[in-house]
Amino acid sequence: MTEAADAPEAADPAEGPDPVKSAVRPRKWVRRTRRVVLALVLLLLLPTLAAEIALRVNYTGDPVGGTYTRNQDAIWLGHAWVDGRKTDSDVTALARRLKGTGIRDLYVHSGPLEHDGTLPESDYPRATWLIESVHRALPGVRVQAWLGDKLATESPDGLRLQRAATRDAIVASTRQILAAGFEGAHFDLEPLHSGDRDYLGLLDRLHEVTRARNAQLSVAAHQIDPLPAFHSFWGTLTNHPKWWSQAYFGQVARRVDQIAVMSYDTMQPLQSLYGGYVAQQTSLALEVTPDSTDLLMGLPFFHENRFGHRGAAETVPAAVRGVRLGLSRTDADRANFGVALYVDFAATEADWTAYREGWVR
Repeated sequence: MTEAADAPEAADPAEGPDPVKSAVRPRKWVRRTRRVVLALVLLLLLPTLAAEIALRVNYTGDPVGGTYTRNQDAIWLGHAWVDGRKTDSDVTALARRLKGTGIRDLYVHSGPLEHDGTLPESDYPRATWLIESVHRALPGVRVQAWLGDKLATESPDGLRLQRAATRDAIVASTRQILAAGFEGAHFDLEPLHSGDRDYLGLLDRLHEVTRARNAQLSVAAHQIDPLPAFHSFWGTLTNHPKWWSQAYFGQVARRVDQIAVMSYDTMQPLQSLYGGYVAQQTSLALEVTPDSTDLLMGLPFFHENRFGHRGAAETVPAAVRGVRLGLSRTDADRANFGVALYVDFAATEADWTAYREGWVR
């Protein structure tokens, strides 16, 4: 046979594409796409499902005896306490509310800081009245200034810790607040990304200031990675890392007198999962917080439903049980340990009852 005879017959252009082959190709593409999507979904869902199961298991068991308040608790108070809206009768009611609890520190909102780190004195005109009133009504309870601001870490607007002038201004604002009579400075700067060296350097300087005045330096801390390096994964996915590495949490804890974990807004859908998450966070924080630093776990004294927070899941009873379980498993005898209640103006009677019955006893 000749080469020409062996060659395949050429297609007639007039006939057009083969309808059978054209139908097969899209079906193959669709099948491949579905397989890829299914593989990606499983890749995301299976670790998440495993993590949620682990949290549910973490919520089982019984806390050991004695894992109750060590009288190191705190509460965040709103700005109304220093801007003139509160009166003597409010202090009397607060003293009645706190009597017999373990609350030793009041974090009173006295800012926020300006984006350049300065703090107008007009932000806290009734500070002296409040501090003197609290000392009369609640002997032994400390009043700290709660200072915060939005950081320009995920948007162009906000406070920039990388600027030396801004850090200098924050140090000056801290001296200013202590001169006004506050017994400590409590900082809540968000969103603060894990590994931020400027923040660590600022804390070193602030601690020198507070130590010289025999005052407290405390911070509100981000949650710790529930899985190794989860903040990196979540940051890549959402541009909002949210969590700190456990190592970075420890670096912050070693530079302050108190560190309060914001253990709410956890994206957990059920009380049991939220409680297991708090138990895990408590253990992770205990492992890297030095004994000399007060470690406080946040309790959700507020009720919202939005992305990241489901009010029916993030309850005070679930949080208290989670705290006690984590404490029991990791360091049941830790003395410098407590809970921090967020926040006074959103709290209900049920929240206060759950705190008293579950943690104070």
